[in-house]
Amino acid sequence: MKAYLVLQNGRVFEGISIGAVGETVGELVFTTSMGGYMETLTDPCYYGQIVMQTFPQIGNYGMISEDMVSPASFVRGYVVRELCDMPSNFRCEGELESFLKQQGIVGIAGVDTRELTCIIREEGVMNAAIVSDLEKLDKAALASYKVLNAVESVSSRENAVYSACGEKKYSVALLDCSAKAGIAEALQQRGCEIAVLPYDANAEDILAFDGLVISDGPGDPQENEALIAELKKLFGKLPILGIGLGHQLLALAAGGKTCKLKCGHRGANQPVKALSDGNVYITSQN
Repeated sequence: MKAYLVLQNGRVFEGISIGAVGETVGELVFTTSMGGYMETLTDPCYYGQIVMQTFPQIGNYGMISEDMVSPASFVRGYVVRELCDMPSNFRCEGELESFLKQQGIVGIAGVDTRELTCIIREEGVMNAAIVSDLEKLDKAALASYKVLNAVESVSSRENAVYSACGEKKYSVALLDCSAKAGIAEALQQRGCEIAVLPYDANAEDILAFDGLVISDGPGDPQENEALIAELKKLFGKLPILGIGLGHQLLALAAGGKTCKLKCGHRGANQPVKALSDGNVYITSQN
């Protein structure tokens, strides 16, 4: 079945519908990773976004649940050049398209992802829609779409405790802005007992621990005003580590500023640049 990718700038790309049948609107971004598409699709940091893979063929090793970094997908849509329908891998549990349908992800294949990448690199991240009928395109929704309440939408609302591997050395709070399982596992291996707290935990509760880790997450960090206010209360009182969005939140709490990159960096390479103005710019994928 035909599908169309409609960009906010008016460009239209015709392709083939993949995944769930329907229409979707989101913020179109690209990721440069050659593999790891299961991790990408289940990464809560992509909440509210239509993800385009720059690598030309996706799905060659199928769906592998062990590679999922969260129990579900939060992407608004999926764009690929070619979707492999004959995966081959000893861990393969089925075709990737079956996973897309199961998760309700509307996608499109058969479009020129190289041209799309060039458009985003030149003009910046923009809204896009995937539709099966151009006459049913909601132009107002396409123009007005924004990623809002991202952290609130992906953060766990239940506290959880994970024991240290071996002797317990520290008790660490993990503030869940969309914490992936690997964060807790890495801390456990270093002798930390982990208490996963929701993103809106207060400073008093966090001060009961030896240290704090703030996970990565989606959306604009400046949107989290209440969380930033709580973090200000913690400076100088316990060791704090921020990852991705967590790092940005700490910067804002310390009086720094964040700004959205033109096209962002999503994939294997995350550069850090020290520019001539004396500032150090650390890029993140949000």
